Order: sequence, then C-alpha cells, then structure tokens
Amino acid sequence: VQLQASGGGVVQAGGSLSLSCAASGRTFSSYGMRGWFRQAPGKEREFVMAIDWSGSKTTYTNSVKDRFTISRDNAKNTVYLQMNSLVPEDTAVYYCAASRNDQVPPSARESDYAYWGQGTQVTVSS
Repeated sequence: VQLQASGGGVVQAGGSLSLSCAASGRTFSSYGMRGWFRQAPGKEREFVMAIDWSGSKTTYTNSVKDRFTISRDNAKNTVYLQMNSLVPEDTAVYYCAASRNDQVPPSARESDYAYWGQGTQVTVSS
C-alpha cells in the first residue's frame, strides 16, 4: 500500500491550499478511515483531521475548526484537505494516513493508522 500526498507549497497568511492523498496497492481497501497529521519544526507530529469510510463522519483538532475541510472520493481512493484562512502556525509537513480496518470511526490516534504517506510541506508566510 502506498499513500502519495501532494499539493503543498508556500502561501501567504490568509490564503488557501488544497492537499490530496492518493492511495494505491493491491490490498488497499477503499473503506478504511483516512486522516491527516502534521509536524512543525521542532515539534511532535499532531493530528489534524480524519474522515470515516463513508465521508459522513469527521473529527478534527480545534485549531483548524471552521478553516479546514476533509473529504474523500472512494472511487479514486483519494482524500482531500482543503485549508482556508491559513496562519503561520499551520506551517508544517503534512502527512496523510489510512487505517487497515474497514468502516471504523475517524480517529485522532496515530496507532489507529497502518499506512502513512511521505509528507508534503506547507509553509505559511506572515
């Protein structure tokens, strides 16, 4: 199973970016939970948002409430993270992740994810 994240870049504060994470692999299921995490320089990786297999349930960290949106297209095995009203504190490497188990609720715990992408850099300038 491979997760390929893309869409990172440099943006000014107040701007927007959209990240994508495409999954592939013979054993990959379209019905697993998908999530986004991020790691800022000198800090531990932290949870951002997650979505269940149907797209109807999401969970998020409070700092991105009303600014970030997570969605998925199961036909394309792709999850998206739309980031609006970006602030310098959002600067980090963003990682996508996927669970091995199907039809589980979205989770903020790293241990609930079996597959991880390589990360994409997001830089927000002030």
